[in-house]
Amino acid sequence: MKKYIAEFLGTLVLVLFGTGIAVVSGGDLVATSLAFGLAIVAEAYVIGNISGCHVNPAVSLAMLINKKLDIKDFICYVISQILGAIAGSAILFFILSNTSLGTTALGANFYGELSANNISLIAAIVTEIVLTCVFVYTILGVTSDDNKSNIAGIVIGLTLTFVHLIGIPLTGTSVNPARSLAPAIFLGGEAIRQIWVFILAPLVGGALAAILFKYLNTTKKKSK
Repeated sequence: MKKYIAEFLGTLVLVLFGTGIAVVSGGDLVATSLAFGLAIVAEAYVIGNISGCHVNPAVSLAMLINKKLDIKDFICYVISQILGAIAGSAILFFILSNTSLGTTALGANFYGELSANNISLIAAIVTEIVLTCVFVYTILGVTSDDNKSNIAGIVIGLTLTFVHLIGIPLTGTSVNPARSLAPAIFLGGEAIRQIWVFILAPLVGGALAAILFKYLNTTKKKSK
C-alpha cells in the first residue's frame, strides 16, 4: 500500500507545481520546464526507494513491458497516479479560483488552434510519442545500472526539463497521461475532446521506449 500512496503523492506534487507554475508564470518556458524537472528530482530522492517514482502511466507501462512491474501493481500504480493528478489539479483549481488569475488555464495540453503555435493533430501525436520515448528510454537506461543510482534522479529530472523546453511551445508537453487528464477534467470542453491524444501518444511512446530498450540494452547470457 505504501508504494501506491507514494505514487499518489508524487503525481499530486508533480501536477500541482508543474502546471501551477505554468499558470502563475504566464506559461514561461524556462520556469515551467524547470518546475516539472525539479519536481521529479525531488520526488526521485524521496519516494524512489518506495515505489520507483514512476508518477506517470507511460513509465509504468514501460516497466510492465520490461517485466519490472507486475500487472496488479501496474493497475494500482496507474489508478494512484490518476487520482494523485486529479487531487493536484483540484488543489490548484481551488487556489486559482480565489485569485485574480481565475481558472481558465490549468496547464492543459492542446493541439490545433488552441495550442501555442497551431500544431496539427498528426504533428502533436508524433511530438508526444517522440518526447515520451526519449524521456522513458532515459529512465530505463539510468535505473538499470546500479552504479548510476546516485545520479538517476538528477538525470531523469534534467531530461524531463529539456523535453519540456521543446514540447511546451508545441503541445504544452504531456509525456504523462495522468498529468494531462487531470486539468482536462476540470476545464472540460475542448480539453476533454482532445485528451485522447495526450493519453494515447505518451503510452505509445512509453511502449516504444520499452521495446527499444529490450532490443538495444538487454544482452542475452551465453549458455555454457
